[in-house]
Amino acid sequence: MYAEERQQAIATLVGQRGRVSVTELSDQYGVTTETVRRDLAVLDRMGLVRRVHGGAVPAAALTAIELGTGEREHSRAAEKDRIAKAALDFLPPTGGSVLFDAGTTTARIAALLPTDRELVAVTNSVPIAARLSGHAAVRLHLLGGRVRGVTQAAVGPETQRMLAELRVDVCFLGTNALTTAHGLSTPDIDEAAVKRAMVASAHRVVVVADSTKVGREDLVRFAEIEDVDALVTDTGVPDSVRSELSASGLEVVTA
Repeated sequence: MYAEERQQAIATLVGQRGRVSVTELSDQYGVTTETVRRDLAVLDRMGLVRRVHGGAVPAAALTAIELGTGEREHSRAAEKDRIAKAALDFLPPTGGSVLFDAGTTTARIAALLPTDRELVAVTNSVPIAARLSGHAAVRLHLLGGRVRGVTQAAVGPETQRMLAELRVDVCFLGTNALTTAHGLSTPDIDEAAVKRAMVASAHRVVVVADSTKVGREDLVRFAEIEDVDALVTDTGVPDSVRSELSASGLEVVTA
């Protein structure tokens, strides 16, 4: 295979998987890791991929553009369904409290809450609150604040003040991006401030994010890897990345 053919194949693979490691590419194409790094450098200069620590992500992966809730609802739906089902294992026992961050994956967890377990649920998400408002076993608390149209989440000083007064058993947290180097990050400063307050308010923080979020870095960091307890994701995360996250002390569950 000529270098140009291999580079085209690499660009296609990165686009399909969302993130590919240097080691994986080296094994797949039978070349050295140094050759892969040179290929990625070429593709990065061409604007076809973006190099990140240990591999590459699609060129659009480092953009600060946020998709709306409606667009994200149908993106990687099967993976999000599996993640939500696996995340139920982290629910506290009857009488416990759960904090739901806004997001399409956290909304799926809320939709799966058991009817035979009484829980206190807190959220800043308008859609999640609407979904849980009729749940017989849930005592619902909706956080106030300015609602961002793109995420339908309450944000701002009022939201942060309410979170500062809370101490919940488990927080199910979403993220736009996650790496060991940059931690958890998101494009919006106000969203980041609320997520940071959520992390501080919970005894246990469980991040739910599909594999396209892993290996990405976004504009505003709101937590270090050490600040969260577990990540529930799908099988698309490369073994090398999963090992790196586990070595940092994060419990990684794949669904």
